[in-house]
Amino acid sequence: MRRRRPPQDDLHNKERWLVSYADFITLLFAFFVVMYSVSSVNEGKYKVLSETLTGVFNAPQRSFQPIEVGDQAPQAAPAHSEDVIVPPVTEAPRNPEISEEGRAEALRTMADQLALEFDELINQGVVTLETNERWLELNLPDSLLFSSGSAEPHYDGFAVVEKIAGVLRNRDNAVKVEGFTDNRPIRTSAYPSNWELSTARAAAVVRMLSMEGVEPERLAAVGYGAYQPVARNDTEEGRRRNRRVVLLISRDASIRGAMR
Repeated sequence: MRRRRPPQDDLHNKERWLVSYADFITLLFAFFVVMYSVSSVNEGKYKVLSETLTGVFNAPQRSFQPIEVGDQAPQAAPAHSEDVIVPPVTEAPRNPEISEEGRAEALRTMADQLALEFDELINQGVVTLETNERWLELNLPDSLLFSSGSAEPHYDGFAVVEKIAGVLRNRDNAVKVEGFTDNRPIRTSAYPSNWELSTARAAAVVRMLSMEGVEPERLAAVGYGAYQPVARNDTEEGRRRNRRVVLLISRDASIRGAMR
């Protein structure tokens, strides 16, 4: 008796599972490739993204004033609709009528707070902090914030400015940031002279303070180049002391009246 041959379709059906299995393996491989790429994000790109997002979320809000929700749909606006569009107050209330003695006391309080934040560096002589009745002066070496010959803050510089902003954020004192260099000439496309380098460094600190929540109208930046030295430039130690960024925190609230 002749043996019956199995239908040709049965042979194909038995191997059809290989197609699904191959698709599954391909998708699994793609999944692990994506997971690996996500887990090895370039640190430089992450830093740029982090700075951009910080600037966006900490920038002063500008959309509340021009948008009038009540004008768009006045017939449907509830009686308390104005309360909805007013941004919440997130900062400590400030008293514009505070006495001079009160402002002097507030300045001493900020000096104590900064002394705690930079206690170790002050003890090492790296950072200096001086106060009088009108000013608080925080002197930072350029290496604490920037690389040599650059006005781009390095990674540790952001942490330094964050500490300062934490003390200044809920105050109304005017702050002037001053940049200084040594007398070694610099000639690059970004900084044709020490004027540009010192000014760019002061402006970078102002920008970071603003990003950390200090009101921009309280801030000013100025660069002196090599023309306000505190030491001789004929020694390495003297040049190191001359390369600095100084924050002058005024007892007064107005930046126009805060220039010494």
